Amino acid sequence: MTLRRTLIAAALSGGLLITAGCAGDDLAEDDDSKDAGSGGGGKVVLASQSFDEAALVTAMYAALLDEAGYEVETKLVDSRPNYLGEFPGSVDIVPEYVAGLGDQLNTDANGENAEPISSSDLDATLEAMQPLLEDKGLTLLEPSEAASQNAYFVTQEYSEDNGVTRLSDLEGESIKLAAHPDCAGRDDCEAGLTEVYGIDIELLPLGYASPQTYQSVLDGESQLGQTGTLDGTLDDQGLVLLEDDRGIQPAQNLVPAVSVAFLEEHPDVEEPLNELMAALDNATLGELIVRVTVDRETPEDVAEDFLEQEGLLD
Repeated sequence: MTLRRTLIAAALSGGLLITAGCAGDDLAEDDDSKDAGSGGGGKVVLASQSFDEAALVTAMYAALLDEAGYEVETKLVDSRPNYLGEFPGSVDIVPEYVAGLGDQLNTDANGENAEPISSSDLDATLEAMQPLLEDKGLTLLEPSEAASQNAYFVTQEYSEDNGVTRLSDLEGESIKLAAHPDCAGRDDCEAGLTEVYGIDIELLPLGYASPQTYQSVLDGESQLGQTGTLDGTLDDQGLVLLEDDRGIQPAQNLVPAVSVAFLEEHPDVEEPLNELMAALDNATLGELIVRVTVDRETPEDVAEDFLEQEGLLD
């Protein structure tokens, strides 16, 4: 394996922890009153998860809102439940993912055993979420084309030699899958690959987009590996994503989630955030994430550079 591949794998293994603003799990502190109504500035609190991709997108939100005249406070935490308890409240805006937010709200409202409300159909998922959003006092702005979902890859050589470009091309095959241990039994992972695609899966619990998972597939120990749709490192490693042509992945499109009360007082936040969502797609966001995880640029620098290139920042 080349040095480039080694650096990529190490970066994606989670060794680089990004934080911004007043990161931490205690979101209730420093809940100053939000001055200025009817747009035009005041304080805004953003919260998100602390993994690289979320930190980068959050930095984009922060730069746009700063440009709009807001005093921006950013808090990055380990998991979604850590901020949902304060949203709305001490948190005003969250860079979210459609299905992830919908299923969490459903679990919070209806219990751990509630049937998921998300599917691969974006519009149907948004419709199913609406009552939960209303009850919570939240609203969603326009979702992006960019979607951060589980995805599965093979080597370029395996794809070409076996005519495999879609997951359905593996139907009836016995396949070793290198993936996160929690893949077992999941509808968007082992269960879906088995029940929807008819693939005989043997799971090797080597991690999500981990160095071990990449290496296992490159060495031929596994035929299939688990990563995400925004993985911009695959080409350099001689790996290719397979199309999820039967739709086992839920609609994890990026979307701004906003407190209804905050949006009513500050309607001017809607336009720049919607413009950001329109500017992002998987290829673009994947390239930007590589600049953070591999090239070690800061999320703030990458965000500012992208927004200036897109004409979203002066």
